[in-house]
Amino acid sequence: MGRLKDKVAVITGGNSGIGFGIAQEFKNEGAKGVIVGRNQETLDSAVAQLGDDFIAINADVTNLADLERVFAATAEKFGKIDVIVANAGGGAVGTVATLGEADFDKAIDLNLKSVYFTVNKALPYINDGGSIILIGSNAAHRAYPNFTLYGAAKAAVIYFAKGFSSDLLDRKIRVNVITPGTTDTPAFEKFVPAEQIEAVKTHFASIMPIGRIGQPADIGKTAVFLASDDSSFMLGAELIVDGGMTYLSK
Repeated sequence: MGRLKDKVAVITGGNSGIGFGIAQEFKNEGAKGVIVGRNQETLDSAVAQLGDDFIAINADVTNLADLERVFAATAEKFGKIDVIVANAGGGAVGTVATLGEADFDKAIDLNLKSVYFTVNKALPYINDGGSIILIGSNAAHRAYPNFTLYGAAKAAVIYFAKGFSSDLLDRKIRVNVITPGTTDTPAFEKFVPAEQIEAVKTHFASIMPIGRIGQPADIGKTAVFLASDDSSFMLGAELIVDGGMTYLSK
């Protein structure tokens, strides 16, 4: 292995869930770099598992000064950056009848504005020819109940992969997007009572064409492909990694 040997990566939301799954797969392929998150306890736990080639930075991706600090600190520690994964985000649960202006602003700040400025603030530090990976959601393609704002923000993120790639052609920086479906992450704990989590996971597995929910490693392995030279002919592309939900479910 070693497709990412000595590449320097920054992964936002890399302290848990999909982001940590990506960080683990990057480590397995020889990468080093930074995970970013807001929870110091999970940052400490994650970086302990990743080992000496990774550091953790506590930062809020909705704060532009924090983003500047992340990339400056990464460059100081490791030199130029090769891969950016804009993974941080979160669900805004509710309908157009129940979510107001404050909810709208919070959802867009976390799921859309932060992605734009993660890329914007990374540009002085990323190598020409680098890879930027965005994380979408199949909620951008399917109207799941109560995920209107989240799905709309992720639909815009999917467009960003095209627009950013076009903007950065002169630097040969490729921007692609991974669109996950239901994935086994701690996010379940935020929306489902503890005693119901396993039953809910079983239900989701039963309706997914592939017969199981996703694992963070499923997304991590896809991210390795997009971060590596194996995907050098891909830019502005969306890879849907959702167990068939978008295209095959009824």
